[in-house]
Amino acid sequence: MKKINFLFFVFLACLGFQVNAQQLRSPNGNFIMDFALTPNGEPSYELRYKGKSVINPSRLGLALKSDMNTTTTFNGPDSAAKKKQYESLFSGFEIAGTERTTFDETWQPVWGETKFVRNHYNELEITLIQKATDRNMKIRFRLFDDGLGFRYEFPQQKNLIYFTIQEEYSQFAMTGDHTAFWIPGDYDTQEYNYTTSKLSEIKGLMKSAYEEGNVSQTLFSPTGVQTSLMLKSKEGLYINLHEAACMDYPTMHLNFDGKNFTFQSWLTPDVHGDKGRLQAPCTSPWRTIIVSDDARDILASKMTYNLNEPNRIENTSWIKPTKYVGVWWEMITGKNTWSYTNDFPSVQLGKTDFTKSKPNGTHGATTSNVKKYIDFAAKHGFDGVLVEGWNIGWEDWFGHGKDYVFDFVTPYPDFNLKNLNEYAHSKGVKLIMHHETSGSVRNYERHIDTAFKLMKQYGYNAVKTGYVGQILPLGEHHYSQSTNNHYQFVIEKAARYQIMVNAHEAVRPTGIARTWPNMIGNESARGTEYQAFGGNALNHVTILPFTRLIGGPMDYTPGIFEMNLPNGAHLNSTLANQLALYVTMYSPLQMAADFPENYDRFPDAFQFIKDVGIDWDDSKYLEAEPGQYITVARKEKNTDKWFLGSVNGNDSRTSKIKFDFLDAGRTYLATIYADAPDANFKTKPQAYTVKKIKVTHKDNLAQFCAAAGGYAISIIPIEK
Repeated sequence: MKKINFLFFVFLACLGFQVNAQQLRSPNGNFIMDFALTPNGEPSYELRYKGKSVINPSRLGLALKSDMNTTTTFNGPDSAAKKKQYESLFSGFEIAGTERTTFDETWQPVWGETKFVRNHYNELEITLIQKATDRNMKIRFRLFDDGLGFRYEFPQQKNLIYFTIQEEYSQFAMTGDHTAFWIPGDYDTQEYNYTTSKLSEIKGLMKSAYEEGNVSQTLFSPTGVQTSLMLKSKEGLYINLHEAACMDYPTMHLNFDGKNFTFQSWLTPDVHGDKGRLQAPCTSPWRTIIVSDDARDILASKMTYNLNEPNRIENTSWIKPTKYVGVWWEMITGKNTWSYTNDFPSVQLGKTDFTKSKPNGTHGATTSNVKKYIDFAAKHGFDGVLVEGWNIGWEDWFGHGKDYVFDFVTPYPDFNLKNLNEYAHSKGVKLIMHHETSGSVRNYERHIDTAFKLMKQYGYNAVKTGYVGQILPLGEHHYSQSTNNHYQFVIEKAARYQIMVNAHEAVRPTGIARTWPNMIGNESARGTEYQAFGGNALNHVTILPFTRLIGGPMDYTPGIFEMNLPNGAHLNSTLANQLALYVTMYSPLQMAADFPENYDRFPDAFQFIKDVGIDWDDSKYLEAEPGQYITVARKEKNTDKWFLGSVNGNDSRTSKIKFDFLDAGRTYLATIYADAPDANFKTKPQAYTVKKIKVTHKDNLAQFCAAAGGYAISIIPIEK
């Protein structure tokens, strides 16, 4: 690791004038960031890439609430003006000093898309003083070869101790009416299809973009959108706006000003309407801008991870990428249920006696049914079996604002916890625990140690958490500061028990898995389950890697082979597209989500799911255009095997790739699983072909992809 510091301070009082502009360049020189203060002392910045403006001059700062802890009193005829200025952290500043740093390191993730990650940036720290209030604030900029990150820092000081944010004024002034790939701003869910439109069209399209039906939705503005936001300018620049290291802080949304093509940060409030209660010294999350003239660079960027702290888990030997199956799809499609009985109109834990009730005959998490999945996993080499609906309380778990919904340790009478664990371990398989909280975060925190101790007792090393419904205490949101702190509490608590976490309905990730790599998966977006609830857009999976996956992997639950579902819904995808998702939707946690009997019907296609890696030494993005197509090749960790996936959007196309990522002088056997010429996501989704060809690094491929289709390839070296 190489670190070089260049420290200098500018003493404005001695010089007698203010230095209002500072410039920062990226290591490769492609980016230039300019910082300045306006005549009113308002911080602002702008960003250029290869000489082209990316962000026009944009304001920075925060507004504070008047209830902050201070000994300052306001008297006299100008007391109102003084009080107003005291509540401002966006004007009246002077530059007190600057510090520049260059940093270059290479670190190794516990799991990831590449074996090593380079973290190389130039940094500029601006210290601002607000003389009228005797307060100071720092703004730290880091400029990488792939974009810019900045955050606010609040040093310890006597006039800024405990304070409450009214709003953050981080602006992102666009240079034109870009194309945007967006979902509505919402304090409680990300489970939307993406809308593709011009920025100027967001307000007019918000009503149609807002799809009602989720059990917890809170739209806040007709022009509000969520990050990670993907944009494309008419000049061909790809721009991604997001945040990194969102800890002890509300989640940031973006609100659009249609007049000036400007986005401004919009924080998620708490039950009181406050947008963050802080105690100095502290920092905000990083605000991130990833930019390139090549869409593939956006997908390959590791800037979000690099803005997080290094791994804090000393022994990571227990953190293992996992391929799993489970009973979940049975419930999602209506084949079975989570609940055990229909005898009770309501249940109360500790009072309802389930042993005296009659089973409903549709309970999915039975001992016999789970054994079937264990046998299937063992036969085909899967690591785990996820079991949902195993614990008492599912009869009226949701929609009633119940605090004590589950205890996370008591199984239903037809689920033999001890026997199933012994059976799974005898087969070399581990069960994956499910902890649905029904949004009652405080109830989960009450029971979490007992629940994790039970997991350790029976050899569980992974848990899927869930937060369906309104957050309790009522009035809190899924993305508020206190709820974000709860998610982090669970991750850190799980790490102490050596348990991996796959969080569903939680906050979208912001690269925190670098620091806490036991956070092995998240949902936090519209996943495969919505194919059973009305369908996903045909190009949905060509947008998610540009948006949701920028902050971390998604448990998308792919691998559906039967598109006509038990509840009458139809899945908008071809079978070949489902195979490709195991490569294009990167995650160290991958589920083969369909019923075992459907995999038995297509054993040649199922072979790819069995073979495909889930942890990688290298990744090559071969083709990419948001909303249209993505083609990725990845080299499996500690092997010479490559796997390739290509997913397609609304229109059929021919994918054209080169195999130049392969080692020179070697010959490989490529098994290609592709859409048949007559494949159609609606009428012939299971029309696919499998063929084997020999390839070298000199070969090319032209491959047909149907709408909502694609192809997958396993590429194995032929040993001489």
